[in-house]
Amino acid sequence: MSGTAPGDPDERLFAAWLSERIARYARRAVGDDEDLSLWGLDSVALLSLVGDIEVEFEQIFEAADIWAHPTIRDLAHHLAMRQGMRRHSGRVRAAFVFTGQGSQHPRMTAGLHRELAAYRRHLAAADEAIAPYLGRSVTELILDGDPRVHRTALTQPALFAVGYALAMTLVEEEGVRPVAVLGHGIGELAAAVVAGALTLPDAARLVCCRGAFMQHLPSGGGMMATCASPYEAADAAAGEPQVSIGAVNAARATVLSGPVAGLERVRERLAAVGIASTFLEVTHAFQSPLMEPVTPRFEAAARHVAGGPPTLPYYSTVYGREYADPLTTAYWTAQITAPVRFTDAARRMLTRQAPSHVVEIGPKAVLTPFLRRIAGARGPDCLAVCRSPGSDAVYLAGVLSRLDAGPLTEN
Repeated sequence: MSGTAPGDPDERLFAAWLSERIARYARRAVGDDEDLSLWGLDSVALLSLVGDIEVEFEQIFEAADIWAHPTIRDLAHHLAMRQGMRRHSGRVRAAFVFTGQGSQHPRMTAGLHRELAAYRRHLAAADEAIAPYLGRSVTELILDGDPRVHRTALTQPALFAVGYALAMTLVEEEGVRPVAVLGHGIGELAAAVVAGALTLPDAARLVCCRGAFMQHLPSGGGMMATCASPYEAADAAAGEPQVSIGAVNAARATVLSGPVAGLERVRERLAAVGIASTFLEVTHAFQSPLMEPVTPRFEAAARHVAGGPPTLPYYSTVYGREYADPLTTAYWTAQITAPVRFTDAARRMLTRQAPSHVVEIGPKAVLTPFLRRIAGARGPDCLAVCRSPGSDAVYLAGVLSRLDAGPLTEN
């Protein structure tokens, strides 16, 4: 393909080059959607093929790409997007990723609230939408240092309010408009508002009902982050029928959900084979079948919410891919018990949208390390709008500078 690359990358040219080269090693024609495992290549042929691709596309290809995109169609699309990123390297294409439950802490975003009028205004709008359902000010809950922010009925509205206010501060005040959005667990609701699929009042109703109903489930459930692959985690949990995978955050970052006693036994099994794990600061077994008792009440309370289709690419962590259908009550009901397919959704977003930057929207950086692992060394600039509990307007100004936005307007 040397000397024939298009001025505006066309994945058909990449696909044609890949088809010809793969057919040479496979000694037959290979279909565009045929999986790598079916090409019939031995280890020598596969290494030679990888070497050829590296020589031809040195600046936009990593050896791991062939495993992450194991069909000609997927790999061609990936290479075309990478080529486009290089040719338009000065253009900022930011994707927003909204953090889920577990990132909350007392006085989260207090520095931004103190120093930025725009953030105060958007947090107040979220507070006004939430108050009729919560019966109290979510802003006061956040800023007073109240430890009850860790109670599910309060955690979920508080995280939604913070995610919404942070995103709208970037979008409406600083002109950072996302090319795509993705939400982790409860973060999907704020992502849906930014994507135009839910109104702020409807999202507030959903998040408050969701948190309140979950809070009243019996205690005894929990979640445990492990350094295991999904297969290792599932194998360790095989003897615990109520323990299931709650989230897959990266290649060796699987979260298990279930009764605390069962999780303790799984933890011992993982430790016996040298795999570390730690319990998350949650009160229930979220993203698991143990949430099933919530769904009838939630569906009834949310039946009048008319979710629409997203107006920009929305990457669903329920399905692990872009989701263009209306985000109706049925979607949000299914989301309660479904595992979070973060790795699948993030990988597809990075491949299909080729963002130059991925911005984690939440009160502290939780997903940014996973995003960097998924994206690889040549991936986009991954940064968090709030890196730590102490993040303030000075830190946000640095984020905006990297996004070629601003200047930041303070009080």
